[in-house]
Amino acid sequence: MARGGGGDRDRKRSTKDSRRPGKKKVCIFCKEHIEWVDYKDVNLLRRYMSDRGKIRAQRVSGNCTQHQRKVAVAIKTARELALLPYTQRTMAERGPGRGRSGRQDAMLPAPTPEDAPPDIDELEESEPEAEPEADVEGAELDATEVDEEAEV
Repeated sequence: MARGGGGDRDRKRSTKDSRRPGKKKVCIFCKEHIEWVDYKDVNLLRRYMSDRGKIRAQRVSGNCTQHQRKVAVAIKTARELALLPYTQRTMAERGPGRGRSGRQDAMLPAPTPEDAPPDIDELEESEPEAEPEADVEGAELDATEVDEEAEV
């Protein structure tokens, strides 16, 4: 008792299925007999990340299953230790996105350098010097006046 009609067997396969697959990439780690993937080797790990910061798939990178898993763990460790970024900044202007067609604040202009907060060095230079302490009436006290008040 077959379900579903069973007519799928007679159909020809599409050209996509009958296409011969390309040459399989060789795992670099297996080829060079690398035993473990170093999370500190940032240049090596960047080869297995996209320009947006995503980890490339096994079929794209050509790694074997074991080394793909080790590369993924090494990339995640390097991200945790701030050796690699989680994402890359993109400069392309994008539309409002899904469900945001009526919002005005979705298309805010990018902040300009004038709007940016000042650097720490600029803050240190512009700090006012400490003013001498004032008396209750607002008069400034000298060291001699402080000594006289202490004697009284």
